Amino acid sequence: MPVNDELLERFRAVDTTAICDADRTTRVVHGAIRARSATTQVFGPAFTVRCREDFLAVLRAVEAAEPGDVIVVDGGARETALGGEMFARAALARSLGGIVVDGGYRDMSYVATCALPVYSRFVTPRAGTASQLGELQVPVTCGGVTVNPGDVVLADDEGLVVVDPQRLESLLDAALAIKNTESHVIELLDGGGSLSDAFNLAEHVDALGRGEPSNLGFSPFHG
Repeated sequence: MPVNDELLERFRAVDTTAICDADRTTRVVHGAIRARSATTQVFGPAFTVRCREDFLAVLRAVEAAEPGDVIVVDGGARETALGGEMFARAALARSLGGIVVDGGYRDMSYVATCALPVYSRFVTPRAGTASQLGELQVPVTCGGVTVNPGDVVLADDEGLVVVDPQRLESLLDAALAIKNTESHVIELLDGGGSLSDAFNLAEHVDALGRGEPSNLGFSPFHG
């Protein structure tokens, strides 16, 4: 399913926590890969890169990717900068969706204020070489999860997740249902209610105490 503005608006109505609650098998990128830019929200198809200690493949990707694409770099989790200010500026000019590097990034004096979402595992001043072609648009590993070309990369202040594009729409629907239920819980708590009112806590604890399978869930809400 192509990523479009309508799906982006649906993502903005939820968040990555609701997506993970909707599907606990969601691929969650390791939290060490953090936002380095002023903008944290990412929503777009992955344009994948694999390279080691050399940024030429990342440069090639910035030039080859389509508007909205998110550059996802498997840098082997090595502390070498595979991008910096110039790459971020070029990606902005080409309307790319972001840059995610399992490796280093530099030029924080610019990147920290940059409108392009930039994520990296490390911040370091030492750049790699530019003499190896690397690989583009192949399955890669980024932050401990597999990312295939075209997988949808989503991020916000909570972190980064990766979703199969064929499952995106149903997952956003499920995430919205969770957010709607959570809004009822918030209203209940703000009105003086308790977590026991919001969840099947007593029944869940009793069932577990008897050695029976049980799941913690929301109590039914009545408008």
